[in-house]
Amino acid sequence: PGRYVLMALSDNGRGMTREVQDQVFEPFFTTKEVGEGTGLGLSSVYGIVKQSGGYVWVYSEVGRGTVFKIYLPLAQVAPEVHPPARPEPPRIRAYGTVLVVEDEPAVRTMVVRALREAGFTVRDAADATTALEQVRDIGAELVCVVSDVVMPDLDGRALAEQIRSYTPAPVLFMSGYTEQDATLRGLLDEGLPFLQKPFPPSKLVEAVQELLAETRREADSVKVGQED
Repeated sequence: PGRYVLMALSDNGRGMTREVQDQVFEPFFTTKEVGEGTGLGLSSVYGIVKQSGGYVWVYSEVGRGTVFKIYLPLAQVAPEVHPPARPEPPRIRAYGTVLVVEDEPAVRTMVVRALREAGFTVRDAADATTALEQVRDIGAELVCVVSDVVMPDLDGRALAEQIRSYTPAPVLFMSGYTEQDATLRGLLDEGLPFLQKPFPPSKLVEAVQELLAETRREADSVKVGQED
């Protein structure tokens, strides 16, 4: 909770395995040869950020690069001026089936739970091959796909192209990369529905609701045009 400044630093290097990511902030952990590194750099960063009341998060894909995100509390140096309340985004009844495609089990579990609690029927897949099987099995009940951008067998953009041959259901992409990063790396086309990790469950549900509402408006517009 609260307001934060986000600083994201990314590279296009070798990336890190999940095992390395799990230890990367531990003191004295290093992947360098003996005598070439102390393993204190990132642990110092972690300590400074946490002492400042912030958070630091890492996302990496082997062979593609790494992103570090640092969230620092926004300093309140002047009285806060509250802007006019933003109107609530359109809410529609949760209907149909949402397919979640995510190779990270913890993230997949969180996404599935959030959508089910919002009232959706949810199916999930850990890779693109299984996802396409699910798409064919679900059929016309599929209203939306929530897919990671980077997966072991097929990236999210290529998966979305194949999904379109079976269903018009829209795809919401999610990634640990920033939207700009994903676009520059050729992983995502500019302007597609996108949600940056990490995100709270409420943000996910809101994004899905907004995507479905927009899809419904476009369908109604086409219908009216045909009637005219």
